[in-house]
Amino acid sequence: MSKVERRVRSLVRGDSEMRDAIEVVLDRATDGEVQWIDVRDEITSGQWGRLIEKEVLVDGETGFALADPDAIESGLEDDGGDGGGGDAETPETTSWTKWDKVAGVATIGAFVGYAVNPVRNAIAGAIDVVLGPLLNIVPFYVVVMVIALATGLYSTLLRAGLMDMEKMSAYQDRMKEIQERRKDAKERDDQAELDAIQEEQMDAMGDQLGMFKEQFRPMVWIMFLTIPAFLWMFWVIGYRGSDPAYPAVAAQEMIVPLAGTVTWDTGVVGPIQMWILWYFLCSMAFTQLVQKSLNIQMSPS
Repeated sequence: MSKVERRVRSLVRGDSEMRDAIEVVLDRATDGEVQWIDVRDEITSGQWGRLIEKEVLVDGETGFALADPDAIESGLEDDGGDGGGGDAETPETTSWTKWDKVAGVATIGAFVGYAVNPVRNAIAGAIDVVLGPLLNIVPFYVVVMVIALATGLYSTLLRAGLMDMEKMSAYQDRMKEIQERRKDAKERDDQAELDAIQEEQMDAMGDQLGMFKEQFRPMVWIMFLTIPAFLWMFWVIGYRGSDPAYPAVAAQEMIVPLAGTVTWDTGVVGPIQMWILWYFLCSMAFTQLVQKSLNIQMSPS
């Protein structure tokens, strides 16, 4: 069911007179467009405004265009209901593949590295093969910027590729449609409808779980790739021993706004050390830059 059809059904359910108003608009439309002067004798300005507000009517070339004539007509059809219940369909929840589950288990295992030395040394040592040589070429803050840029790039691509924005939009549309019907029922003081909507809201709690699963699936892969790099920075700052072959990173001093002279392991915001703060600032900035550059929308439209 399209958004336009859901909106028409919601309008008709909330106000039975809207059915006649919509039928008038459909009948008077020419080449998919209609003007207020064509219908003002048969519908009220309030009804006209509601159609525009709900985007059943959208801007056209000479007036207002029907957003989707077929969907509008479908929305006027009797769905066989008793006036209760919603027409917004609940989308199927995306199933996790075995690889998603493997990534989830591996991510949990990587978390262990923060507390268990052998795991930490094994993961960080493997990452050090790639990132370690950079410390001999550029300062640590530049290495953190490189990691943050990579993080922003693959997190954006993973979210765009693994999170179904249409399903996310459908979940939000259903919840919004229920809220609109509840508001209309309150205005009409229709207690029976309010009770039915209350039960529907309880049933729709599963939508929250569905949205969570949609959002968490790409997060598993993002953490699967990010935790090892983050663990390497954690290891470099103070948990890899005193091997003279490694550059001294933790003791490097720098001057930062508000905090003054600090080292990478200085707690600048409570227990949050300078290297963590620098990484998150770079990560947020580069993520926004990547999203804008690739024109990728990270929220349902």
